[in-house]
Amino acid sequence: MEAFAKLVDKLYFTSSNLAKSAILRDYLRTTPTPDKGWAIAAIAGTLNFDLFKRKLIKDLVSARVDPVLFDLSYDYVGEMSETVAHLWPTPSSKEDKKTSKQLPSLDELVNSFKHSNKQQVEEILVELLDRMTADQRWALIKLGTRGLRIGLSARLLKKVLAEYANELSQNSVTTEDIERVWHGVEPPYLDLFDWLEGKADKPDVSKKITFQPVMLAHPIGPHELTQINSQCWQAEWKYDGIRVQLVCNENGKALFSRTGDDISGSFPDLLENIDENNISGVFDGELLAMKEKQINSFNQLQQRLNKNKPSKKLMQEIPVGMMLYDALFIDGIDLRGQVLRQRVLTLTDWFKKQSIQPPLIKLLRLSEPLRFNNLRELHALRDQANTSNNGFIEGLMLKNSNSLYVAGRPKGQWYKWKRDAKLVDAVIMYAQRGHGKRSSFYSDYTFGCWQDDKLLPIGKAYSGFTDDELKQIDKWVRNNTIGRFGPVKEVKKELVFEVAFDSVHHSKRHKSGVALRFPRIHRIRWDKPASEADLLTTLILMVEE
Repeated sequence: MEAFAKLVDKLYFTSSNLAKSAILRDYLRTTPTPDKGWAIAAIAGTLNFDLFKRKLIKDLVSARVDPVLFDLSYDYVGEMSETVAHLWPTPSSKEDKKTSKQLPSLDELVNSFKHSNKQQVEEILVELLDRMTADQRWALIKLGTRGLRIGLSARLLKKVLAEYANELSQNSVTTEDIERVWHGVEPPYLDLFDWLEGKADKPDVSKKITFQPVMLAHPIGPHELTQINSQCWQAEWKYDGIRVQLVCNENGKALFSRTGDDISGSFPDLLENIDENNISGVFDGELLAMKEKQINSFNQLQQRLNKNKPSKKLMQEIPVGMMLYDALFIDGIDLRGQVLRQRVLTLTDWFKKQSIQPPLIKLLRLSEPLRFNNLRELHALRDQANTSNNGFIEGLMLKNSNSLYVAGRPKGQWYKWKRDAKLVDAVIMYAQRGHGKRSSFYSDYTFGCWQDDKLLPIGKAYSGFTDDELKQIDKWVRNNTIGRFGPVKEVKKELVFEVAFDSVHHSKRHKSGVALRFPRIHRIRWDKPASEADLLTTLILMVEE
């Protein structure tokens, strides 16, 4: 546990990816397999269980620290784990012998929590927190609540594992090799490390339902746009849903998010109509709120997200479907080495054969390429997305017809050309501290529009501003606070934000009756009086149009 705490502390305070890579490789070289497997799982976010709950941590510290002191400290620090790590009372001198006892290994720690009842978990946790330093407590709480975020992406982690493998063995292991087995192996990754260290063959994941890393697009710039032509590029609508991967074979079926999370339980109505005995493949596409041929807004789909066990009523009210636009495998054939043009033909032929199955065809739709001959016609297509407020077209996807399906975000292959953002002038009403490196700044803002002489909140945003602008807003919030609600500060209704957003919809969950899609701060209007901010009717008219 000591080594793990030192590792995450070093990674957290290191910004360079090269330096992070060196730190992690050094840890892997000097740490036994079970421990380093659990560490990798914690960093990658692949632990599928909590060692203990956040509520237990709060209950334990509340019984040991003055609640007013804890609330003030939490408000100042802005992060619970760090607050508890530093506020936890130091044991008395009578307990020095207890604190000098060596901490358990990471493997011992994980297994002791996993095989303990609720009362035992509390006792183990208290005993560890009493013996640990502040840095070790922080690492333990982050590990136990699955909240470890230290600025190391999953892609970089797999790259480090490949580099580690190539240092130790003669076999050449690539990042893609690791990605192709990643979702078929489980923590603490004993079989994975045996392979990386040259002690065993590559793990066999052929009998498992596994996620394959997806291919991503870059935002297109003016220069790249001039290179687009109809002979070498394909245009499609960019649907505003969530990116998913559908996997079906004789071993079962599953639906994964773009990051590889298994979301099958949230959308059983999509999977139950797919017969894995007759359909075999890995399909890339967009999950949408969809009723037969009618595609509905993201606002409706959002009501289905994060519902692990949706009710029958919810599934009936908001059915979903999947828009297919690529295939990685069909009938056991790996298509990733084929160019996009060929993959689309294969997918289209496969889809036509499935059209004899009515339940399936209602749930799966095929995204068809859009016709254009020149840039003028391409601009006209994007204008359709700009003038449409239907909530399910977000812009255009532009794909090189000769592109192979490559994991990650390869340059010059796929581009996204989003429609222009909509804008509204709103007044900041409340502010709250951010998290992580923003925990010292008020960076989360609630803003509203006028209804008569009253402001009604229309959304929250925590992006779109520069570091210098953040410091300016933070100073303004501190100097213009008029009330407090726990960690939230109410401010004078005087500062106007120009808020950018993708679309607006009616919402019963908000007092204003509207909800914004992807709100972010576009400009800070220091010059504009709050009385000149937009009326709520401005947004309502956008919905009705």
